[in-house]
Amino acid sequence: MNLLSFRAMGRAVFLLVMLAVTSLAQSKLEQAKAQIETVISMSGAEVVGVAVYDLQSKQTLFINEKVSLHAASTMKLPVMMEVFRLVEAKKLRLTDPIEVKNKFFSIVDGSEYRLNKTDDSDEEVYNRIGQKMTVLELVDHMITWSSNLATNILIERVGPENVMKLMAELGANDMRVLRGVEDSKAFQAGKNNTTTAYDLMVLLRAIAENKFKSKRACEKMVEILAAQHFNDGIPAGLPTATRVAHKTGEITKHKHDAGIVYPVGGKPYVIVVLTKGIESDKQSGKLIAEISRLVYGALRN
Repeated sequence: MNLLSFRAMGRAVFLLVMLAVTSLAQSKLEQAKAQIETVISMSGAEVVGVAVYDLQSKQTLFINEKVSLHAASTMKLPVMMEVFRLVEAKKLRLTDPIEVKNKFFSIVDGSEYRLNKTDDSDEEVYNRIGQKMTVLELVDHMITWSSNLATNILIERVGPENVMKLMAELGANDMRVLRGVEDSKAFQAGKNNTTTAYDLMVLLRAIAENKFKSKRACEKMVEILAAQHFNDGIPAGLPTATRVAHKTGEITKHKHDAGIVYPVGGKPYVIVVLTKGIESDKQSGKLIAEISRLVYGALRN
């Protein structure tokens, strides 16, 4: 047998192994999907959206993945991505200073509104009003502490219309980032930021695969997302040593978590869980953690 024949045989064996691995992964995911659907049916949730993409097997798991829900703070993910797009285009630097202020204007009629410190999850940015913070500091507070004030400052800088354009370019076609946080007139008018589990998966996959702008930009965003302080969702269902780069979101009867999971010794996968209709924040957190546990078990055990 000549060298070419050996190489052809080697490629054939490799393809057969990969097909077997892919088939096994999909079979396990299908079993996990049935288990997840049972867990959801017993949770009391009005709707739960799930989207999973495994970078190793290329397999997916979807449940209500195209159902549109209030985005809550998951909308801060594409805002961060737009910041990094501008940085990569050399139109913005992470070290650029921006004045911290608490005065914004409704997209409905241009009327002024302010954020309430007691309703925010991060007080530190309020303590810097009248001073300057760097773009990177604001992004860090927006993601890791989910600062609404940092978010509004950054949205005003990058423009929600540009965030929308970026999402469309990446294929997140049903996600809407129309405005900043706590624009009550916009809320009353139904002009809300919305998302689907599928769209958040698309955005996170672009980062996980280092396909958004540059590897350097993706690695920096993963570093920021991995410093998340709210970890009662996806991370709570995983082994303690597992790295998770994720963004949470929460408003009344809505709790979401969307992230990239980095199993020890394995390739990452993307998982998004959106929930609506559960009164107890603790219970919705437990639901997300259980779904996370089942997905991890299917993909990496």
